[in-house]
Amino acid sequence: MKKNNIDIFIPMRLHSKRLPAKHLRLINGEPALLKLIRRLGRCKKTRKIVVCTTTSFHDDKLVHFLEKESIFYYRGSEHDILSRFLGASKKFKTDVIVDVEGDKIYTDPAYVDKIIEELTDPKIDFVIGNDSEEKFNPNNHLVHGFIPAGMKTSALQKLCDIKTTENTETGYLEFFTRSEIFSCRYIIPDNFKDNPKDFRFTLDYEEDLKLANEIFSELGDNFSCNDVLELFKRKPSLNEITKPLIKKWNKSYRDNLTKYELK
Repeated sequence: MKKNNIDIFIPMRLHSKRLPAKHLRLINGEPALLKLIRRLGRCKKTRKIVVCTTTSFHDDKLVHFLEKESIFYYRGSEHDILSRFLGASKKFKTDVIVDVEGDKIYTDPAYVDKIIEELTDPKIDFVIGNDSEEKFNPNNHLVHGFIPAGMKTSALQKLCDIKTTENTETGYLEFFTRSEIFSCRYIIPDNFKDNPKDFRFTLDYEEDLKLANEIFSELGDNFSCNDVLELFKRKPSLNEITKPLIKKWNKSYRDNLTKYELK
């Protein structure tokens, strides 16, 4: 597997109901997107970082920002993220995709490289962080706050050929974990097991933005997941900022799940 075929894709759009234009909201005076890209720039095994946005006019402002900052981007389907990824992979000739969702601003570069290592196995199609070897849990906000997903473009092409829905906004990664067609592997971090399950690390609501300002103020931009966990041990009150959001987010996720039927 050649490094020049491995890219990070960041799906994002500005037309969000919960926290509009969240990717351009400021964290310590700088847009969240730039914070994330700077962190991902520490990854050792990737080539390009590509923002995968939509053709909707709502995202014209985002594209203008990306062009100004000289950030690679691709515009595709507004509601079908999988189709958008496939189009981007063809444009950039990507063989392996690391999917870092735009609101996962704490993604740990070490786990990006770990996912790529796992995908060197020719038998594996898809890799993601999880808290169990038996069943995928999308509601672990600690694991998914730091560990993204990775997929081979060949598997993505196969999935796009057989899925029946054109709306994969919510829960699209579960196409891989729910189907026996694809060979999946979970990364289960030992150092997460002793931490509370009500930790939440993402950017979806105003409270998440408040927490992000606290974390980046304390740690700067160059930190690991362990640094954040140590910070929460020193300042347990930080968890109270976003703890009430977990049930709300979980319900929204369940209510908006994509349809997983395959041809």
